[in-house]
Amino acid sequence: MNKKTVLLLIQYAVFFGLGFALIYGQYKQLTPADMADLRASVDQVSQRWWIFIPIVIVGFLSHFFRALRWKLMLESLNIRPSVLNITGAVFIGYITNLLIPRMGEVAKCTVMAKYENEPADKLIGTIVAERAFDMVCLLLICVLTFLVQMDVVTAYLQHLSGQLAGKNLPLLVAAGIAGLLALIGGLVFIYRRNKDGKIGKFIKGLAEGVGSILTLKRRGAFLGYTFLIWGSYLFLIVLGFWGLPATEGLTIGAALSVLVFGSLGMIVTPGGLGAYPQALQLVLSMLYAVPASFALAFGWISWLAQTLIILVFGLIALFVLPLYNRARHEQTPVDPAKN
Repeated sequence: MNKKTVLLLIQYAVFFGLGFALIYGQYKQLTPADMADLRASVDQVSQRWWIFIPIVIVGFLSHFFRALRWKLMLESLNIRPSVLNITGAVFIGYITNLLIPRMGEVAKCTVMAKYENEPADKLIGTIVAERAFDMVCLLLICVLTFLVQMDVVTAYLQHLSGQLAGKNLPLLVAAGIAGLLALIGGLVFIYRRNKDGKIGKFIKGLAEGVGSILTLKRRGAFLGYTFLIWGSYLFLIVLGFWGLPATEGLTIGAALSVLVFGSLGMIVTPGGLGAYPQALQLVLSMLYAVPASFALAFGWISWLAQTLIILVFGLIALFVLPLYNRARHEQTPVDPAKN
């Protein structure tokens, strides 16, 4: 077993270990009353089973819009994949991430390279650009959430410290902006010191990735799909709110907060295992006074719904794509110039 394989196994162990540790920590903190609330939450959701129909539809559309956005990026490289192939590749990428952390993007490119007969290196470059742009989008959503929910955040900070006054809020905003500028400055400094190293190349790839989006011929469509992707994520949370009496009265502002914290939770562990429900419990209980047990139930139900959507459509893609492409290539001869 070589060094690279050992490091990969350690990475998997750390990510999954963290996820299961969070689950165990959540379980240990539950009291008998909390367990009763969890069971009550499941019963309440089962009585509103119809809510899962729009959740499945919107959940599928969020991934479908992501596939169409990626298709736009590939078309700028004169790669024109079929809609079915690129949608299937997106779902297979997500299902791979559930099993093998951080390997979903490789799986997406592998599927596309196989069925579209295109070099994988071209595809990987677009993935870097897409992820860099999503990081920028998440940052903008964080700022929007802070502005929309400023009164809620301020009230929580006042409660937490007992000393923070509303007039000090501009200082917090200034501190946040200063922190962001410090982060950007730090990245620039690290890049200049490590231009030829892995870190330097990664930072450069992020910058070039975001910049490459500006050269797209259909920038309006790209931004439109981006809006639909994040809008679908937000609507999924609102639909989830309607599924539980404890959360049905929450506003779109609360949904924005959940979107931000949930997105961060998805990054921490594979598919958000353990971290996503924990993040949702914290934001709902601390900022919106939802009882902790019901907030945790909402987090787990949301995570399970999203995971099942990925599993179902990912497994369908694994079965359908080979059949579709076998019939497709029997009808259309492969271009020898691509071999």
